[in-house]
Amino acid sequence: MKPNNLESLWMPFTPNKTFKKDPRIIVGAKDMHFISDDGRNILDATAGLWCVNAGHGRKKIQDAVYNQIGELDYSPPFQFGHPKQFELANRLVEIFPEEMNHVFFSNSGSEAVDSALKIALAYQRARGKASKTRLIGRERGYHGVGFGGISVGGMVKNRMYFGSMLSGVDHLRHTHNPELNAFSKGLPEYGAELANDLERLVQLHDASTIAAVIVEPIAGSTGVLPPPKGYLKKLRELCTKHDILLIFDEVISAFGRMGTPTAAEFFDVTPDIICCAKALTNATIPMGATVVQDHIYNSMMDHADAPIELFHGYTYSGHPVACAAALASLDIYKEEGLFESAVESAKYMQEVAHSLKGTKNVIDIRNMGLIAAVEIEAREGAIGSRGFEAMKKAWELGVMIRANGDTIAFSPPLIVKNEQIDEMFETTKKAIESLN
Repeated sequence: MKPNNLESLWMPFTPNKTFKKDPRIIVGAKDMHFISDDGRNILDATAGLWCVNAGHGRKKIQDAVYNQIGELDYSPPFQFGHPKQFELANRLVEIFPEEMNHVFFSNSGSEAVDSALKIALAYQRARGKASKTRLIGRERGYHGVGFGGISVGGMVKNRMYFGSMLSGVDHLRHTHNPELNAFSKGLPEYGAELANDLERLVQLHDASTIAAVIVEPIAGSTGVLPPPKGYLKKLRELCTKHDILLIFDEVISAFGRMGTPTAAEFFDVTPDIICCAKALTNATIPMGATVVQDHIYNSMMDHADAPIELFHGYTYSGHPVACAAALASLDIYKEEGLFESAVESAKYMQEVAHSLKGTKNVIDIRNMGLIAAVEIEAREGAIGSRGFEAMKKAWELGVMIRANGDTIAFSPPLIVKNEQIDEMFETTKKAIESLN
């Protein structure tokens, strides 16, 4: 049954007044589908929010969570430890890039990013480079909703309401170039030279003041922007040249979304720090992680000016129940070969997504890995209205899609079948064609 009163809840990133007039209520989920309160199966084309990579209702994860609560429901992470947090850290470094052998746990992608930024600043101080305090993000970047994340982020609506935010932050130009790269299949051909924008910021601020650069390997929330060919490698070279840490925000791209454990592996570019969350636990229990290269951890250990090397942490860092969910999720990914199957699904989804070229109002289609986006032309004076209406129409037709402004994003669970990919895009086409 629908709740009797919807007004008590203030919903996040939602037009509350509009939603509460016509709510979309989910009461269950299994495999590739949500179940609505009117009993319909709704195909999940978004893995929830980029996070349910193994599909819904996984018994192995349910059992792990249940057993862990019975054994150890909570353990304080300050000055004490429990076995599963060490086991999980070991499992993660096995699949992350070489030399990334140390893991700091948090509770979300936003916290993983804030942890990465604080680690970067603390590392520079520990190694005697205390003047390196500036943080560089990128226009149209999304790095969560903490003040650190929105400061280095570059999405206007996430920033405009909250004052001056962190000081000492600057931004690279974004990589989106629809004039040259519209309807690209996979990586866009043009734009690698945009990495050279870091040289402009070095000339403006001097490298001696810059601690770190943070980017998403593939930008998601801004409307799915794959990096131009060679862009990330060039950015890595420039960060190394100027002694600047490179942070990859892989909250959406880690754990199989690119067919590999990390986007770093997919692009063959190793950053100094990786932030991850979401699919780490298959979204069953909130959890984030910040994984760092050995030189960062070792410097912090060797040059600490207090017994506690990093004055940072959370009450729920490495929570035992979250660790149990994450370990079970990693087991599923490995045992079922989901990363590998995502490679084949991505090839199929690319062709199906691009089959919408020529559809009414469609002005661009982008894809990379098991991610795709269909951008529709905005109405004059009403940016985002067509995307919002397309999302609602698709829900009525039995598919959950995600609208980022006027861009419709797809990121299905890795268990998706080809016929379900067909259904996702056929329904989306109907929804788009129904718009005036």
